[in-house]
Amino acid sequence: MNWQLMWDSLPRMIGGLSLTLQLIVGSLALGALVAFGVALLRLSGNRVVETLAAAYVFVFRGTPLLVQIFLVYYGLGQFEFIRDSILWPFLREPYWCAILALTLNTGAYTSEVLRGAILSVPQGQVEAARACGMSRALAFRRIVLPVAIRQMLPAYGNEVILMVKATSLASTITLMEVTGIARRMIAQTFAVFELFIVAGAIYLVLNFIATRLIKFAEWRLTPYLRARA
Repeated sequence: MNWQLMWDSLPRMIGGLSLTLQLIVGSLALGALVAFGVALLRLSGNRVVETLAAAYVFVFRGTPLLVQIFLVYYGLGQFEFIRDSILWPFLREPYWCAILALTLNTGAYTSEVLRGAILSVPQGQVEAARACGMSRALAFRRIVLPVAIRQMLPAYGNEVILMVKATSLASTITLMEVTGIARRMIAQTFAVFELFIVAGAIYLVLNFIATRLIKFAEWRLTPYLRARA
C-alpha cells in the first residue's frame, strides 16, 4: 500500500467533488419533477396516459444506467433533426447528457416510490378532508402529498444513495468527477488499488451525509412519532 500516494491524491480527487455534487443535486432535483409528473399520470385514470407513463418507467427501470448514458451521449447525435434543433448545444455536451440520463433514470424509480406512497395514504384522511369542504386538488395538496412525502422518505433515501454512486458512471463520457480523476491518475501511476480506495472513501462520506440528511428530514416530518417516543 502506497500511503503517501493515497494522501497526495486526495486533494486532486476532492477537486472533482464539485462536479460530482452538481450531478447529484441536478439529477435529483430534475428527477423529482419528472417523478411527480409521471406519478400523477400513472394515477390519472386515463388508460392511454397511464400506459405511456408505465412504458417509460418500465424502460428506464429495466435497462442499465450505463447503457442509457451511452444512448444519450452517443446515440442522440446520430439523428439529424436533433443536431439541427435548439437542443443540440446542450446535448452535444457530456455534462448535460449525463444530467439527462441520470434525471430520466432516477425519475422512473422515484415515480414508483411516490406513486406507492400516494396510494398508501389512508382513505379515511382523504374522506375527512373532503367532508371539511376541501376540493380534490386542495385535499391532495394539504393532506395526501404531505403524508405521501413522509412515507416515501425511507425508500427515497435508498434512491439518493444509488444516485450518489451512479454519478461515477459519468466518467465514461469524459467527465472529470471523482471517478474520472481517479481513472486518469491510475493511468499515470498504475496504482489501481490505492486510488480506488480513496475514491470509494469519498463516495462513502457523501452517502453518510445523505443518510443523515434523510434521517433528519424523517425526524422533522414525524413530530407525532417523537412525542410518542
